[in-house]
Amino acid sequence: MGLEIKKIGVFTSGGDSPGMNAAIRSVVRTCAYLKIECVGIYRGYQGMIEGDFKPLDARSVNNIINKGGTILKSARCEEFRTAEGRKKAHEQLVKEGIDAFVVIGGNGSFGGALVFNEEFNFPVMGIPGTIDNDILGSTYTIGFDTAINTVVEAIDKIRDTASSHNRLFFVEVMGRDVGHIALNAGVGAGAEEILIPEQNLGLERLLDSLKRSKKSGKSSSIVIVAEGDRIGKNVFELKEYVEEHLPIYDVRVSVLGHMQRGGNPTCFDRVLASRMGVKAVESLLEGKSNYMVGIRDNNLILTPISEAIKAHTDIDKELIRVSDIMTT
Repeated sequence: MGLEIKKIGVFTSGGDSPGMNAAIRSVVRTCAYLKIECVGIYRGYQGMIEGDFKPLDARSVNNIINKGGTILKSARCEEFRTAEGRKKAHEQLVKEGIDAFVVIGGNGSFGGALVFNEEFNFPVMGIPGTIDNDILGSTYTIGFDTAINTVVEAIDKIRDTASSHNRLFFVEVMGRDVGHIALNAGVGAGAEEILIPEQNLGLERLLDSLKRSKKSGKSSSIVIVAEGDRIGKNVFELKEYVEEHLPIYDVRVSVLGHMQRGGNPTCFDRVLASRMGVKAVESLLEGKSNYMVGIRDNNLILTPISEAIKAHTDIDKELIRVSDIMTT
């Protein structure tokens, strides 16, 4: 044993993602297995500042592994961005006797944990929970697999309508900075074109692609657009551009929005969250701090939080090549 840790806090922060509950469950049950107390911190850093704590034991996390969202709730907290706010949070943790915490979230949540650790030398460990799959140090984040399956299911249903009415659908998916959801779901759903932030393909290539689709005999088309795509200002501008230059198409837009965050987590996300929760607690008890648990080549690894939040993950260039072949 490294640091003498007797009580660990766990909380979720930032946008919710399917599998967060499975991660909470894993942290709690690992603590119970190792005879360590566990405390749930409600509403992220806001709840930490307000002392919104609740003891959790193995039975208190029954029947949550299959549920989307987060039982601990999540909130964004401007006050925690201030030194005074973080001081209040530290005082509440000390008052409760919490010796370390596990934060389940994304880049912003980890950034807060990093500053907190630097100011108070407080042991912290991160678990990546975000549907965008954009955090360095992990091939997959909790919630990504569920999100792309949700998107593929939605696109399959949209294609039924597109085929019935000979329409072109622009389907906008989440991905402000990275196109992992768009690329994976686009390949999985057989989209005719995929537009992502990492590649500015230009409007002319989009038109050429749609023209080729029409000439090849396709009566309907699906174009997946990541919300951060740089071709147009937004997906509705793309619709207007295509209508103007290719009036042969009857164009519609479907913005999937927050439905991508919801739903029961897939088996992959449940297993990933369970593995990461165990690793997070065991790592804290080994004296490690200021790391994020990740997975690479099916092995769990630790990445310094300072490294994990430096940049976004790179897009899979091989999958882009596969996408280009499939959309021929």
